Amino acid sequence: MPTMSLQTLSLRTLLFLGLWHSGRRCLASAPELKAQPRNIAVIGAGIGGTAAAHYLRQEFGPGVKIDVFESDTVGGRLATVKIGDHEYETGGSVIHPLNLHMKHFIEKLGIPVRKEVPSRMAIFDGKEFVFEESDWFIINFFRMLWRYGFQFIRMQMWVESVLDKFMRIYQYQQFGYSFTSVERILHAMGSDGFLTLLNQTLEEAMMAEGFSQVFLNDIVTPITRVNYGQSVRINGFVGAVSLAGADSGLWAVDGGNKKVCSGLLYRSKSELIPARVTSIVFKVRPSKSGVSSSFYEVNYVDESGSAHSLYDIVVIATPLHQGKSDIAFSGFSPPIPTHYPGSYHQTVATLVHGKLNVSYLGSTGEASDFTVADVLTTDSKDSVIHSLSSLTPVHIPEGYQRNPGSHSHVWKIFSPHPLTKEHLKSIFLSYDSVSETKWLAYPTYRPLQRKTPPFILHDRLYYLNAIEWAASAMEMSAIAARNVALLAHHRWHEQVGKIDQEDLHTRLRGEL
Repeated sequence: MPTMSLQTLSLRTLLFLGLWHSGRRCLASAPELKAQPRNIAVIGAGIGGTAAAHYLRQEFGPGVKIDVFESDTVGGRLATVKIGDHEYETGGSVIHPLNLHMKHFIEKLGIPVRKEVPSRMAIFDGKEFVFEESDWFIINFFRMLWRYGFQFIRMQMWVESVLDKFMRIYQYQQFGYSFTSVERILHAMGSDGFLTLLNQTLEEAMMAEGFSQVFLNDIVTPITRVNYGQSVRINGFVGAVSLAGADSGLWAVDGGNKKVCSGLLYRSKSELIPARVTSIVFKVRPSKSGVSSSFYEVNYVDESGSAHSLYDIVVIATPLHQGKSDIAFSGFSPPIPTHYPGSYHQTVATLVHGKLNVSYLGSTGEASDFTVADVLTTDSKDSVIHSLSSLTPVHIPEGYQRNPGSHSHVWKIFSPHPLTKEHLKSIFLSYDSVSETKWLAYPTYRPLQRKTPPFILHDRLYYLNAIEWAASAMEMSAIAARNVALLAHHRWHEQVGKIDQEDLHTRLRGEL
């Protein structure tokens, strides 16, 4: 990553300190606020749902009851699996150093960052390595310079320029501003530039910036394949997020990233309801005074059978798309669809404890000399996998070191389809454990042909996962959770001045 200017570093430091010290706005200083809601439901206990519970508690205070529904395990797409004596990440695994909400969470929860284990990367075209990282920065620099000129440095600068605009969202949220749509939140961050990225491919965006097709094929495509299982024909915004995921300084949570979810759930003092939500019904009830009141009836199935509860506010933090959810909506005008257009992309994560066949990767050297830990792949008919990585446990034992290729250890393979026994036999000389997880992990990304799903489905019914159609990442879910909590608070108390305000960057620039 290019060195940040002192001005940029100062801005980011102030933003982080502002996030750290900012708390729930004091209701006593706002006597015009009406009574708080009594009951709030959050559907989904992944990073989005648990962050939403945290921020809803922050906004609405200790008096409101918050129920979090989860039909599976807390953590959602942040998950681990045990192999031998250790646990390993199977879902979302890395966090960017500028993801300030995730940083804030672990500081608040007192969870340490996982110890870093050095690793080397290579890019595989299905037959051989087209690039292999050295332990020496200067050697990597000249290899890149020889083959691609200054395009790698220019790519880092381009991503940095996107990140600098992206960082504005923390300032807006620190001051309590919220947005009613994904397009509005992106426009507030990056003006028309982010919306343009959303509506063109990464390939189009980068070629317009002067990057060559060879550089896109050899360097950019392997990054989008390992992060999103897709090519450079994804939209430009998620493409920039993907390239940021190749930055230095990436980190993870000691004990597994899912610990953030369980920690936020506990800290929010929410009640976890292990149940599958089947429908949400809008109910209007008359009162003795003649003024009717409205509620959302959440119907669900748990181990005891069918049940329902009434809520003033509902936040849906699970994708409303085919294969991800079947929540039915009743009593709404206009009607709310059970599924929105678009589909989620399948990525299969296969964890194998075995001895790698280094010749599969085109290596002719001794396996004991093979120390590459992360293999990315080009978009080639000869590549049946998207990536191959030597995994470290979610908790790094004292004195832990990566084994060379001649030893058995745990590898994670991302592929578009389940691996056959023939595939495994070609990749490994021997193996004794295989764990396969099929993820519908993120949307199938294309430049948008339509608007993203709305954050507001109904008066007090919100949809957090709309943000994923711009980009899917832990921090994107946390940003959406903060936005939805602010939106729910402001709309409940009719504080329209905090919603969809234009030109916030200019207006707030002098307030930091």
